[in-house]
Amino acid sequence: MTTEEILEEIINLPEDLHGCGTVSAKVLRGILKYGKNLGITNSVETGSGKTSLLFSNISKNHYAFAVNYADSVSVVLNSPLLNKKSYNLIEGPTQKTLPVYNFNYKIQLAYLDGPHGYPFPELEYFYIYPHLSANALLIIDDILIPTIYNMYKFIKADAMFEQLEVIGTTAFFKRTSTETFDPYADGWWLQNYNKKKYPIWINTKTAVKSFIPESAKIEIKKYLKKIQK
Repeated sequence: MTTEEILEEIINLPEDLHGCGTVSAKVLRGILKYGKNLGITNSVETGSGKTSLLFSNISKNHYAFAVNYADSVSVVLNSPLLNKKSYNLIEGPTQKTLPVYNFNYKIQLAYLDGPHGYPFPELEYFYIYPHLSANALLIIDDILIPTIYNMYKFIKADAMFEQLEVIGTTAFFKRTSTETFDPYADGWWLQNYNKKKYPIWINTKTAVKSFIPESAKIEIKKYLKKIQK
């Protein structure tokens, strides 16, 4: 079967394929639309379901970080639509598996749909974003949840990403050629979301200024002068 034919087979699977809910046909078509010409060597997914079946057929190596909650992994492993040659399961809570996993490869596609409670989506983003290659596809699901929506707004404003489309409650981003933000430094004042929203007045100007590092004040003053012109 062609990839398009496999996609239609996946779409036609029952909506209640497992107890965690499944993505829409529009989202699955969006994944193929943006992913089919990327030449995906490595893809990463948190969560499991219809997307896993599709990723296994468009990626040479697909890595699924998931828990078999409500049979979400079992139905994938038992599906004839799964390409077992490319599928790799890292089973367990992403809160435990991602921090100790060795990403010794670049990622061309990442789909974040693991645990949704705060701050777990941010944790997944933290451990995955440094490994995204230029032009990689980053997909964030369930942005209707307030905390995930906040992360979506941050990523949308970030220079590392260009928003391609929002389909329903799923956001599609392309990784730009911007240098990867150092995951082990600080530099909050360099991030676009903070530049646009700063300052958040808590009590007094003095209270807010007290936590600004001296190295950041010059950058902030330049930015404030720029937007006041």
